[in-house]
Amino acid sequence: MECEEGAARRRLPGIFLPAAYRFSTRRLPWGLVAALMLGLWLAGVTAARAEDGFRHPSYIVVDASSGQVLNEFRADAIRYPASLTKLMTLYLAFEALRDRRISFETRIPMTTEAASVEPVKLGLPPGATISVHEAILAMVTLSANDVATALGQYLGGGSIPRFAEMMTLRAHALGMTNTSFENPSGLPAAGQVTTARDIAILARRLIIDFPDQYHWFSTRRFLFRGRWIVSDDNLLKAYPGADGMKTGYTYAAGHNLVTSAAHGDVRLIGVVLGTQTIPQVDGEMMALLNEGFAEESAPAAGPEIAERGPLHGLIPVAQAAPMETDSMEMAPPVPAPAAEPPDPADSWGVQVAAYASENMAVYVSGLGARILGTGRAVVERAYLYGKPVWRARIVDLSAAEAHVACPALARRKLPCWLLPPSRNGEVASR
Repeated sequence: MECEEGAARRRLPGIFLPAAYRFSTRRLPWGLVAALMLGLWLAGVTAARAEDGFRHPSYIVVDASSGQVLNEFRADAIRYPASLTKLMTLYLAFEALRDRRISFETRIPMTTEAASVEPVKLGLPPGATISVHEAILAMVTLSANDVATALGQYLGGGSIPRFAEMMTLRAHALGMTNTSFENPSGLPAAGQVTTARDIAILARRLIIDFPDQYHWFSTRRFLFRGRWIVSDDNLLKAYPGADGMKTGYTYAAGHNLVTSAAHGDVRLIGVVLGTQTIPQVDGEMMALLNEGFAEESAPAAGPEIAERGPLHGLIPVAQAAPMETDSMEMAPPVPAPAAEPPDPADSWGVQVAAYASENMAVYVSGLGARILGTGRAVVERAYLYGKPVWRARIVDLSAAEAHVACPALARRKLPCWLLPPSRNGEVASR
């Protein structure tokens, strides 16, 4: 594998310009030509390294107390952080709270730029304000991009580029030498890259530097102006001892996850970057944590997990028993689900859309479930004209919930139609 990776690094991406964009270099100074070519080459190398990482997920597990690495694979591969970026935005917010530059009651204005970002957002209009307290909750649960953008602008004196520079400087000061940021939300940007090792450093420093703020990451839901905002971090429910931190997804990054969990006196931090599905990233993380706690001789409290392959993910994971935690006084515990899943004969659902990409269907179904605050996001494989398509659905709804779901999704400009109980069948994945 080391030889294969070395060969991949030596294969430099070529530069090709369509005919419409070709030009003669004879009229340009050689120094300018060299600079242009070097810039194009470096951009190509960054994209190629990130794309190579997507084909081979990377991970690392560290002891939160000592920083000792217990397990790693491609931990220094360049990756896109997606919404894991918000961990650094929160780090700088916690610094500002500690230094009393802001308070939990400070009102953050929703600028036009912040209100226009897509797709996961609270949806506040330009000119509205949100407290720092609410902003933190919106970022750790919904991963709201509009709120992260507004908070970054506020802390950066009104400038996103300035805040991004602050993020990058702080990352390098923490030892995250392979990380750079271009925005506070994690929305796609070519130069916004990181590694599993760097994200583990950031997660560990959040725990060590701000022990009084870490509890935010265990929030499973909170009430925001009359509606429940629900976390999409499945390990908070599925893995005993897990009490944070963050999920992330973009098409280029794949599914990313950072989890901190404690068994007895041992706390571990796991980072998994670039898996293709939610079940894969969740299962990979649970298996890695189980292995780590076993190595540390911690009390065995994790669920039973199938064996991991040598490189990627899992072959299907056993269903873990849900764990109930009271993370905050304003976030009452979610009632434990029934021992048996709802009978499909009595369960309603809605379909949001169908896609040629499974990743997109997984993303949209999860987005719809977060908007509704109820139901279960699933993806069902079907065939159209002999080609596979992936249906993004939200199931396990009551009849009343299903009939109000489509108007709620329509307000967020998402298509929707009802699925009566007879049309809820088996699903391929979430």
